[in-house]
Amino acid sequence: MSADHTGLYLGIDLGTSGARACLIDRDGNELASARGALPDTQQPEHWKQAAFEVIRQLTSGVDSARIRAIAVDGTSGTVMLCDRNGEPCTPALMYFDQSCTAEAAIVAAKAPADCAARGASASLAKVLHLLPQAPNAAHICHQADWVAGLLSGRFDISDENNALKLGYNPVARAWPTWLDELGVPRTLLPSVYPPGTVVANVTASAASELGLPAECKLVAGTTDSIAAFIATGANNIGDGVTSLGSTLVLKLVCDRPAFSSELGVYSHRLGDGWLAGGASNSGGGVLLKYFSCQQLDAMTPELDPGTPTGLDYYPLPGKGERFPYNDPNRDPILEPRPDDDVEFFQAMLEGIARIEQQGYDTLAKLGAPRVNRVVTTGGGSTNPAWSRIREQILGVPVTTAVHAEASYGAALLASGINSFSVT
Repeated sequence: MSADHTGLYLGIDLGTSGARACLIDRDGNELASARGALPDTQQPEHWKQAAFEVIRQLTSGVDSARIRAIAVDGTSGTVMLCDRNGEPCTPALMYFDQSCTAEAAIVAAKAPADCAARGASASLAKVLHLLPQAPNAAHICHQADWVAGLLSGRFDISDENNALKLGYNPVARAWPTWLDELGVPRTLLPSVYPPGTVVANVTASAASELGLPAECKLVAGTTDSIAAFIATGANNIGDGVTSLGSTLVLKLVCDRPAFSSELGVYSHRLGDGWLAGGASNSGGGVLLKYFSCQQLDAMTPELDPGTPTGLDYYPLPGKGERFPYNDPNRDPILEPRPDDDVEFFQAMLEGIARIEQQGYDTLAKLGAPRVNRVVTTGGGSTNPAWSRIREQILGVPVTTAVHAEASYGAALLASGINSFSVT
């Protein structure tokens, strides 16, 4: 996309609780944002209502004729089937749906060991479950694919990140032959594009309904977690992004893919690089088992990062760990507990930081590069003492992301500002 210093770029994020939209200029400045609610139980019509609502909110408040392109991200593994006109033929099965266990076993018998399409939460098992219900289906659509189709009239397109859990091979950049053995019709599989690729124009009807210019382009989107990563601006080999939410999620920019189905590690192709990641059950959730948010805030100024507690904790909210160790029977280690609550709190923060370090070390053992800096997102990113503890344990600079909203990352994709050319 050629440079256009007057253009505006729109990113749409479809998340668990709502839709968000972000409008940026060519320099990446956020000019406006909007939010719309989504119900707990979602169906395609809810996605349309929420996405169109936030687009209208933004186009009504700016010179919408300057909007050049739109990109959409959505929750990974949320999928449905539609007919050739985009009308839903099945209900949507959300990313957290784990009901398709029989179909997951069928996939496991055919899919390679390190394929991201294995498991009941992956889109492929859900598609196998939905296919018998939809003899008239023409397209398999992930959440972002379908909303993008409403804008472009193209329901036969997807991106390399959403397609991963449907069985797409990101190394070969092709649909594998083993999918044929599962009875998935090739005609239903989308054409797959790299995120950020211009794939279509917005239709005249969508442009008129939403206040968009007729020449507005639709750009291939991504998943919500990858869009949030893109928002941080991390794009050098060895850049890590740690999300300190209720769980601990790591992503690392790589020059080659890393996979481990045992540890839940797989790699997304992004630009001319790769993004490997894993998720631990540790994180902020275990802190809230022992203290309220108010207590944590009150104790934070009393933390002493320069004086380690010497307590070797492995903080977990309950039995079981998935990464950097796959052990469903692993017990938390949170003893001995000191009498001082601040010391106990600091020891847990140190333990989570060691798990973070072990996670990045595990990715390196799987073939990823060594982490050389970490950008932090999530609620824990606002705790400066924890950042210093992590910096000491990780041995690399730790900073807080300026931008972390997935909608901002989707807007960057639409703009082509961050084409994710790794260095």
